[in-house]
Amino acid sequence: MLARRAARLRWMGGPDVPTLKDVARVAGVSIASASHALNGSKPVSDGLRRRVEAAATNVGYVPHPQARTLRTGRSRTLGVLLPDLGNPYFPALLRAVCAAASEAGYGTLVADAGGTPEGERPALELLAAQRVDGVVWAPRDAPGRPPDLPTVTVDRTAGGCDGVAADHREAGRLVARHLLAAGRRRPVVLHGPARLQSARERSEGFREAWTGELAFEAEVPFDHRLPSDVRRALADAQTAYDAVACANDAVALGVLRLLRRSGRRVPDDVAVVGVDDIAFAELAEPALTTVRQPLEALGREAVRLLIERIDGQAGPPRQLTLPVRLIVRGSSPEIETRMARCL
Repeated sequence: MLARRAARLRWMGGPDVPTLKDVARVAGVSIASASHALNGSKPVSDGLRRRVEAAATNVGYVPHPQARTLRTGRSRTLGVLLPDLGNPYFPALLRAVCAAASEAGYGTLVADAGGTPEGERPALELLAAQRVDGVVWAPRDAPGRPPDLPTVTVDRTAGGCDGVAADHREAGRLVARHLLAAGRRRPVVLHGPARLQSARERSEGFREAWTGELAFEAEVPFDHRLPSDVRRALADAQTAYDAVACANDAVALGVLRLLRRSGRRVPDDVAVVGVDDIAFAELAEPALTTVRQPLEALGREAVRLLIERIDGQAGPPRQLTLPVRLIVRGSSPEIETRMARCL
């Protein structure tokens, strides 16, 4: 019956873009009932809702998102603001956030700050102008909360916001313990930018667990392009070191390439360990030992906290810390039994 009504509507020369009025006519209900059934603005019976949904499908009706936003005050859309999509960690995190949002019935709009602090504020303003219900945000630094917009930070923190992050301090400890168990005694430690809480916590965790001396340490960006002074020191045959603890996997991939070109064998001469477990880590030669961040859980928890904040279910800002795990691959010795004793 619904299909015949929809066909007759089209044959009679209905509008090119079906309207809610068309849905109501095909379903045999009032426009108000059709609206309630599709938008959930008021309770309707299951039978009426199914009839209206079938009618909407038959006539090809798609609710206009801006009209829905004006009517309900909700766009069912979450913004995602990331500091730099050129860092392979963030596209992987984005995929996890988008999957969690979709499962919760939300669409996503993505903004990239372009790797600069100046890019964040315009990106936040753009997302707010699109009437997103809230934002999942990985701050480049540690700025204040964007005004009047439910926000959850991920990977990094910002004052006044809910936040979810991996246990970066434990990541640093795991790297140090692994190198000690592998018999390495003079590592190079390449820290991430000190302005980032995640980098500071990894560095602090490493120092908490390391009991020996260091060959040298340096601050590097979260990037495979190593600073020139670090490249020279690593390539210098006079620099005595037997491991490199890297700020993240991108840095570790740059180190692997440099060591290969300078003739040092990995892991025989030098063990290399990263953090994050990006997709390229397992494809490196040799495959990269790293500390895995729980990306799916980070995305899921960030979206959960944000929706609770949007729905008014949350109280004071909450900070969740999720566990990390060491993944041993070819860039460091296989020492599973010894690691178990050391941990």
